[in-house]
Amino acid sequence: MKKNIAIIGSTGSIGRQTLEIVRANPATYKVIGLACGKNIGLLEKQIKEFNPGFVAVFDRGRAEILRGKMAGKKLKIFDGEAGLKKIAALPQAQKIVFASSGLAALNPLIYAIKANKEIALANKEVIVAAGETIMKLARKNGVVIVPVDSEHSAVFQCLAGEDPANVEKIILTCSGGPFYGKSRAELEKITVEQALKHPVWKMGKEISLDSATLMNKAFEVIEAAYLFNLRPEQIEVIIHPECVVHSMVQFRDGSIKALLTPPDMRYQIGYALSYPERAATNLPRLDFNLLKKLTFFKPDYKIFPGPKLAFEALRAGGNQPAALIYANHVARLAFLNHEISFGGIYPAIKKYYANIKNKAVNGELSI
Repeated sequence: MKKNIAIIGSTGSIGRQTLEIVRANPATYKVIGLACGKNIGLLEKQIKEFNPGFVAVFDRGRAEILRGKMAGKKLKIFDGEAGLKKIAALPQAQKIVFASSGLAALNPLIYAIKANKEIALANKEVIVAAGETIMKLARKNGVVIVPVDSEHSAVFQCLAGEDPANVEKIILTCSGGPFYGKSRAELEKITVEQALKHPVWKMGKEISLDSATLMNKAFEVIEAAYLFNLRPEQIEVIIHPECVVHSMVQFRDGSIKALLTPPDMRYQIGYALSYPERAATNLPRLDFNLLKKLTFFKPDYKIFPGPKLAFEALRAGGNQPAALIYANHVARLAFLNHEISFGGIYPAIKKYYANIKNKAVNGELSI
């Protein structure tokens, strides 16, 4: 039987790649729900190709435009956060793919968990901001959250069949981004266009910039702590420019498991869609004869302190991880709007973080 799936964030990078997998496996998956923020142009094309019965557009004005375009069709169109919740808890859907970024998916994710849906999660912000609450609710409802991020998917797969008590630490690999090794003076000259060009991965604008600053890895550290119930000292970050080893788990006997694939998110998306099975794919196989080298080295936290900030936020607890998300969001927008230099991103993050975390400590910051 086909597995009915719904995708929140279908017009983004992960959403589009998810639909590539559906397109390649029409006998396995059926799209019954799609949701986006405001890109109704692409959503309209997806509707025509995949013929879902339900869609949602977060932007209410764009949703109304789409209703006009889809007049006469057997299609229910929802809007706003309430619309995302509808898609997240569709009775006909077995699996919900959270492919969007940002905190707008937080309440829809909670709805999906309460509806006992199978969940494939690519949205790291919701876990960073409310990971303890989400994972507690998932355990209560017997819901397994399968991560889609390549690093967390690797850890998830390496932990399959293992006793969590035997885990000594996990090792999150990091590409280093396009500017790793550059001096502070060189970073000052980086343009927005350069910052959005990742050397390996094809991603959306926000995550590309976060990868360039290593803030993406910072959030992955926090995400890993919540997803796998780990202490900060059980998480290590290591630079791995080839992006072939997606992450590793070291056990208390000293042995290490690693997950290797070519740097293509469709492997991880496909696993999350087919879980708990492992579906066959036609994706390129890793050819060790063509691999020239696999390199690993320690991060430079003096130039790229993001992961260090993440460890500090985890140890502080409370709303500190959420405060770090907000600080990065403000600094990121400032750079994208040409208000600060690339080298000014971290000073801005630290400034905003100091202000915001004080509010968090005083109970003025809520999720």
